[in-house]
Amino acid sequence: MRETKEKSGAPFTVFVHIVLIFLAFLCLFFFYILVINSTRSHSMIQKGFSFIPGKSFLVNFKHVLADANIPVLSGIKNSLIVSTCSAVLATYFSAMTAYGLYAYDFKLKKPAFVFIMLILSMPTQVSALGFVQLVTNMHMINTLWPLFLPAIASPAVFYFMYSYIQSSLPLELVEAARMDGCGEFRTFNRIVLPIMKPAIAVQAIFAFVSSWNNYFIPALIISDNKKKTLPILIAALRSADFLKFDMGKVYMLITIAIVPIIIVYLFLSRFIVDGVTLGGVKE
Repeated sequence: MRETKEKSGAPFTVFVHIVLIFLAFLCLFFFYILVINSTRSHSMIQKGFSFIPGKSFLVNFKHVLADANIPVLSGIKNSLIVSTCSAVLATYFSAMTAYGLYAYDFKLKKPAFVFIMLILSMPTQVSALGFVQLVTNMHMINTLWPLFLPAIASPAVFYFMYSYIQSSLPLELVEAARMDGCGEFRTFNRIVLPIMKPAIAVQAIFAFVSSWNNYFIPALIISDNKKKTLPILIAALRSADFLKFDMGKVYMLITIAIVPIIIVYLFLSRFIVDGVTLGGVKE
């Protein structure tokens, strides 16, 4: 009987593996095209796609670094500052907000949750004009501060943290810490945050990537070339004069922009796997 079930489930397992392999191929194929084109010259790219890497990797890399109009190193530094600060602020304060709404009972608990969810449904483009006016009135225009300070209030990250903390944090653990004389901030930092490590790692990746790829808000606020982030520099290079346009430089700059994202994912994915074994107390 068991052998019959195994034989009947074998075709479905093969089909699932084929679908997964095909999806993995679609995800990695375009990344492969990007890496290959970053090693080819502009004239070679115009001839069409090739599976074989070119010999212009170092040439394209030198051209990108030597372009005075595209300060790549400062762009990488600015993007790292903005993305890292955004990820840290978004995950920490969203986890703190989720913990506050989960562990405390007060009259405005449900209205506060509904209010945060309403902010989540508001598109960024709707509030962009008011945000730029606010930044201008605060004399923070053309600075990096407005690019990561709003990450303190991240409704999407909060909702993920709140959903995770409901299923992973028993209130008995918090009450036991309070009975032992542990302060609220110490309870949050020493007990709650380690339990929420998998959720924090996941949302840190998403927040970092979202901030790293953000073009809309930085393009409205930043005008100084030395303070521009990588997405603005890539767009500026892409919209250059057709006679001076170099596809090899564009692909190389995009490749450079992807490397930190891969590093962050590889670093934080370890915490996601390790955090699966974390647990609270048994009832």
